[in-house]
Amino acid sequence: MTGPVRRTRSEELLLARISAAAGREHLGKRRATYGAAAHTSHAKPSWARGIRGLPAFIRYGRRYGRLSAAKRRDDARLDLYAQGMTIAVKGRILVVRYDTTSVFRTSPPRPRDPARVGPSCTVTDVTGERVVLSGEPGHDDAAQWHSEIQRGVIRSQLPRSLAALDRGERLAFGDIWLTSEQIGYGEVRAWWPQVRHLRIREEAVELDIDGRWHGPGPGVSGIPNLFVLSALVEHLGPHGAC
Repeated sequence: MTGPVRRTRSEELLLARISAAAGREHLGKRRATYGAAAHTSHAKPSWARGIRGLPAFIRYGRRYGRLSAAKRRDDARLDLYAQGMTIAVKGRILVVRYDTTSVFRTSPPRPRDPARVGPSCTVTDVTGERVVLSGEPGHDDAAQWHSEIQRGVIRSQLPRSLAALDRGERLAFGDIWLTSEQIGYGEVRAWWPQVRHLRIREEAVELDIDGRWHGPGPGVSGIPNLFVLSALVEHLGPHGAC
């Protein structure tokens, strides 16, 4: 009979750092662990990154900056919790909260990019740093962790978004805006009873208004939490409204 697999000292220390970081942000119970590939991308001017990075240095004992100047992908460990996730890569622990993160859809892998497997997305951590996550050879669970992240963000942000609309606030998802009465982008706007569906066509958003598709709208790579926006459209449109 085979006994439990013993962790190495380095694995124990990494797990302790991950658990401590998750605890500081109150992420709740750990649900799953996955392997992935990661690198950062520019999110803010360097002066803003420096200011926002000071709390991260104090709390997590690291300098705020890019994971790799060349933006090469590195092996990463994703630990998914009830309220968020941690990303362990190159000795760093980044923390993502579902209720505050912005998730951006990344372009599909190109034929000449065999190192990337499955879905890819960009998430922002608690300091505002953007991290690009993708599958990697040897791990066929990218679709699974990608879906779990989406479900976690929808679960955390959809009720809050609906409550904000009920208070009369105006929400923005990139160049798309919505209120409790209307949705629009550019010169396109419509009352909710007119809106039937939202779809992605050629990496751009289109709206079905009274049976006619209007687009192309904004590109999906510039829209944060597109799946939350889609859920709002389904909820507020004629098929979801009661």
